[in-house]
Amino acid sequence: MRNGNVSSDQRAGLDPPTAALVRVAAALAEGKIAVLQQRLAAARVAAVPDLWIEELLLQSLLVVGYPLALVAFGVWREVAGLGAGAKEGAEQPDGAAEQLAHEDWEAWARRGADVCKAVYGRAYHKLLLNLRALHPALEDLVLVDAYGKVIGRPGLDLKRRELCTVATIAVLGAAQQLHSHLRGALNTGATRGEVEAVLAVIDGDLDAERRRSAHVQWEDVRQRKL
Repeated sequence: MRNGNVSSDQRAGLDPPTAALVRVAAALAEGKIAVLQQRLAAARVAAVPDLWIEELLLQSLLVVGYPLALVAFGVWREVAGLGAGAKEGAEQPDGAAEQLAHEDWEAWARRGADVCKAVYGRAYHKLLLNLRALHPALEDLVLVDAYGKVIGRPGLDLKRRELCTVATIAVLGAAQQLHSHLRGALNTGATRGEVEAVLAVIDGDLDAERRRSAHVQWEDVRQRKL
């Protein structure tokens, strides 16, 4: 906010750091270096905590895959001054980041189940049945590796994780997964206004078909009982 003016993002329901983080999440789906550079730089101007960005990039491995996520990490290191040209021995930003070394995988399994239940709500048990039907290994991969090891990490709250996931998946055009995570955003505390603000923020990143699909999915979610 400057000179008493309220930004369009704030009027729409997103604080400036969250809106900037959502814009980064949308850019992750395409991996265009120039766009990533601009949005990561804008995120720093908007006072997005470095730890939020680190956690968003880590969870993007689950959504866009290693190739695009590694591109984004490289751009982020340059924007944050931690790339190949950074001073040798410079401290990497980790804040309260959780170490991946972990002796008790069952702790990840428990945390993953709790986080997944929070995201999927009443659809949680249906999700597990669907995963088991697709492949026996998928349930553990989703609960332990995705939700336990990555999404359940401290450093970025679950609501913002879901809002960013909505942005990335909408740009990817994966309608079924978008529907799940629109519900997930509401299940984890986002308001309808915040979800609609995310769709507004990423509108320019969507082509006509993906824009139409995103709004169809959102309208369906709005009418359902969570």
